[in-house]
Amino acid sequence: MCAPCPQNRTPRRSEFSAAEIADLCATVAWLPGLPRQELAATLCEHLAWFTLSGTPKIHACQEFLERLQAAGLLVLPPLRPARPVRPAPLSPALEPIDEAPIHGPLRVLGLVRLEIVRETTLAAQWDALVARWHPLGFQGAFGYRLRYFITAGDRRLGCLLLAGAARAVAVRDRWIGWTTHARRENLARVVNNTRSLIFPHARVPHLASHVLGQLARRARADWLDHWGFEPLLLETFVDPRHHAGTCYRAAGWQLLGETSGRGLARPGQSYHSTPRQVWVKPLCADSRDRLCAIPGNSRP
Repeated sequence: MCAPCPQNRTPRRSEFSAAEIADLCATVAWLPGLPRQELAATLCEHLAWFTLSGTPKIHACQEFLERLQAAGLLVLPPLRPARPVRPAPLSPALEPIDEAPIHGPLRVLGLVRLEIVRETTLAAQWDALVARWHPLGFQGAFGYRLRYFITAGDRRLGCLLLAGAARAVAVRDRWIGWTTHARRENLARVVNNTRSLIFPHARVPHLASHVLGQLARRARADWLDHWGFEPLLLETFVDPRHHAGTCYRAAGWQLLGETSGRGLARPGQSYHSTPRQVWVKPLCADSRDRLCAIPGNSRP
């Protein structure tokens, strides 16, 4: 564990020196009353352990602390009972949208655009529309995220959402060529298209693939502008019981295979779902090489 400690505030860490670990253990012993999450946030600031956008890597730090405790190097504060978190009710649509049916070829729409949702009132309307019409519903977006309305003229025809990637997907990770270390360092550069919705009154062939093509062309610049770093790969999951992924294939996405249907294992918990198709869209020619690179030439 002996990579040199960077002196400047850096967005990423991969290894810690023995001196840093000793300092970390001493800090934990010095702050026995802090809840684990607050302790991890304090240590992230102390050790300059940040994401690409400059936020503390609290979850990674907590996992690292738990490994040090398992190795007998420190003792963490006891876990506190988690308070149940109830999602706040979604705000209703603040203004009605035109639901008059639209039928015909794509050309009848004229210019189709993706409109980034930045204002709170528009985000509330976006949330309400997706909750109303998407088969999976919507309980809110957290962490890295970017909402879009699909528009044509003054009409809104659908919604897209980009959010953080799934932490571990075997078929995706093999295709990229990820080691566990490389995945941990570069996962933030994979972005998930977690919601894709064409409103039911917009029955226009090829509209979905058309907007997915636009999304792939502008996702890097939009994410950089909004979050301060560029993604390298888009991913999405499709339930084959209900959809064939045709619009993703038509937009140039690649089908890698299916998920196992098992979620991330946690003590005392299990998670199962039906397998989902895994589709990806590289955002540059060398996406996989860059996703496998380790910053600073650190050893895995």
